[in-house]
Amino acid sequence: MKRLRPYALLVVIVAPLVAIVAALVVLSGVIPINASSKHWAITSWVLDFVKRRSVATHSIGIEVPPLDDPALVLRGAGHYESGCRTCHGSPEVLPPRIPQGMTPHPPDLRAQVARWKPQELFYIVKHGIKFTGMPAWPAPERDDEVWAVVAFLRVLPRMGADDYARLVFGGLPRRENVIATTDLAGAPSAIARFATESCGRCHGQEGQGREPAAFPRLAGQRPEYSRRALQAYAGGGRHSGVMAPIAAGLGEELMQRLADYYAALTPATPPAGAGDASASRGADIATRGVPAQRVPACAQCHGPAASERNPAYPSLAGQFPAYVIVQLQLFAAHKRGGSAFAHLHDMVGDLTADQQTDVARYYERLPAGSDR
Repeated sequence: MKRLRPYALLVVIVAPLVAIVAALVVLSGVIPINASSKHWAITSWVLDFVKRRSVATHSIGIEVPPLDDPALVLRGAGHYESGCRTCHGSPEVLPPRIPQGMTPHPPDLRAQVARWKPQELFYIVKHGIKFTGMPAWPAPERDDEVWAVVAFLRVLPRMGADDYARLVFGGLPRRENVIATTDLAGAPSAIARFATESCGRCHGQEGQGREPAAFPRLAGQRPEYSRRALQAYAGGGRHSGVMAPIAAGLGEELMQRLADYYAALTPATPPAGAGDASASRGADIATRGVPAQRVPACAQCHGPAASERNPAYPSLAGQFPAYVIVQLQLFAAHKRGGSAFAHLHDMVGDLTADQQTDVARYYERLPAGSDR
């Protein structure tokens, strides 16, 4: 112990001096914080090392769901185009010049994805990274949206420009700025063009959605429900890291006109045939509920019903089962949110996964307008 005393004394003397010198350097203002100065190589290495260790530690225990679902990849592609492409570029567009002036600049993700495990990508997309401009996911309740982005990122390195365009735009021409809101006061054709070129790349050119059921069908949807949904997205009452920023850019008049436009479109044609055992079980749940599980009949609010229903409740006839199932799961987990009429949080929590599927398949096979 005696041999350590000189070293301990040295530490006691030197440590305060180092702290004082460091404080004087900081107070002097000589350390550049301008992005144009870039990082020293050693600084970049240290920051990258700290980032990788932090992500590896904080992503421990995250369970990775199946990520090879084409619908999940398609959803992630739409999210990427809306929120990520402007900084990171895409197979169609090289990383934009302005973000490249950031320090550190957003990397080309095609060369970065292989460095990270799926759970690590999830952690980064959901929580962002401090001091880099990488934001956290706007709706932390929606892990399903974050996993969709991860599913897309895993296939991004193997994707060409044509593949990317096919996923993101679904055959529609690429548009940076579709129509300014101020241009929509004129003919109905302006709304039709806006809906087709802006909403259509996810929801289909005629509001019929896109296979493989990545996004909901909007054609024939009740306008009061659609308008309230957009309002809830814009105000943060309904959770979505994708729809919230889109809806926030729409005014009340545009929301109403879009809702009216999609309500007037022809709804989807149900699959042919009388249905299967799953749809039959779903019909029983929808019309009679499950009293033993304290689940009321779906038809009371969503039809088919003889009495008039609240127009703020959505029509489910012909809707993709996968979309309905996700909404039921979000309601059960108290993570969906919605307008003032979104009351399902405490009504569907006791439905099993099989029962959710049965109900969704039943409504998929209802003829258009039969649930009015």
